[in-house]
Amino acid sequence: MKKVGRIISISELNVKVFLYTNDIKLNDILVYEDEKMKHKFEVIEVEDNLASCIPFDSVNGLKKGIELELQEGGFQIQYSDEILGKVFNSYGDLIDNNTIEKEVKKNVYSRRLTLEELDISGKILWTGIKVIDFFAPIQKGYKMGLLGGAGVGKTVLIKEIINNVYKKQNSNAVFIGIGERSREGKELYDEMEKDELLDKISMVFGQMGESPCSRAKAVYSGLTLAEYLRDEKEQDVLLFIDNIYRFVQAMSEISTELKRVPIENGYPTTMLSDITEVEERINSTNKGSITSFQAIYIPADDITDEAVQTVLTHLDGQIVLDRKIAEKGLHPAINVFKSSSKSIDPEVIGKRHYELVETALKYFSRYNELEQIIAVLGIDELSDEDKNIFYRSRKLRNYFSQPMFVARDYTGLEGKMVDINDLLNDVSDILEGKYDDVDEEQFLYRGSLNEEK
Repeated sequence: MKKVGRIISISELNVKVFLYTNDIKLNDILVYEDEKMKHKFEVIEVEDNLASCIPFDSVNGLKKGIELELQEGGFQIQYSDEILGKVFNSYGDLIDNNTIEKEVKKNVYSRRLTLEELDISGKILWTGIKVIDFFAPIQKGYKMGLLGGAGVGKTVLIKEIINNVYKKQNSNAVFIGIGERSREGKELYDEMEKDELLDKISMVFGQMGESPCSRAKAVYSGLTLAEYLRDEKEQDVLLFIDNIYRFVQAMSEISTELKRVPIENGYPTTMLSDITEVEERINSTNKGSITSFQAIYIPADDITDEAVQTVLTHLDGQIVLDRKIAEKGLHPAINVFKSSSKSIDPEVIGKRHYELVETALKYFSRYNELEQIIAVLGIDELSDEDKNIFYRSRKLRNYFSQPMFVARDYTGLEGKMVDINDLLNDVSDILEGKYDDVDEEQFLYRGSLNEEK
């Protein structure tokens, strides 16, 4: 490979290169190899014959005057069936002691969906999880926020969605870890392996202790893997991003190092375009779809934070896990008042489903009011109508708990998937009083009410 430039200044996140040629473009990869390692740099600014590059790894050992070569093909990752069951770092290298038999690589920036390719008439992706399918149904190609702190069941829910969608659709998943602790990544890997889900998923990690470049690039590598499954395997792919806010954070660090003037709250001026570039690659085509679940860290619990709001504008709904619900022993611990989906529309899910959701939410809302009244006056002071609402709401609340396939070792209960038609019939029967004589405990952790518990 011919030399294309030499290093003239070095900092932790910005290596300036004097170029010998005017053929160098944005996102090109320049390389230098010594006895210890191969150093790579991505071109992010070109002005005349001067390029600003962000280093993939540590700049220790580099010095001015080192000459760089151009890597053919740019920033690439494996693009074949061999991605499944593998764990990659942000730069497309395997980090799980696995091997690739035949390298078939693709540039992580090369895919751009055209307007003609988009298919916005995707059908509902039924998960078999009652509380999601009823209150926040997911359409193929949707982008869903997944909100919830540690210990409320987020990982279990992710694994159950992967398990159920694979069983129903024979579709695979991609998990992108951005800026999270390496211990959490290892735990997820071990649990996937234990639950025999590893061969159904491909993982990319840019971990907390790594450079901002690594954390920022993980999402592009993961998107390319998901696009392979959608475009080449023609699947309805699940994409999990944990945590999309860390991507914005990493881009902010890079922008600061480049001495770009930030907007008022400290985020880079490119924040909107950075997020849009990622989100616009998550879509349906006539071949398949990418449906994403994006965990969002909310800094200082301020949901009005500009980065959080920018991400939320791209989402089609959100699933919110609530610690108070988990403490009651109800799983999945989803807060139905805070969870939402654009699919809750009679034109999309049908009039019957839509009206049942409205009625259920009215019941739950009235139930919360009645709890406070009962605490003061006692249940005997309620009208017959309010007593019905109170007891039916408790049964409905218990009904939305569900035994999960991936948690059977802990619960001792075999997992259940519930068909949407059975789900609607069950909810309707509970609300209409068909089960008024049945104890509320009988509704806990079961599938459809037509099945034997």
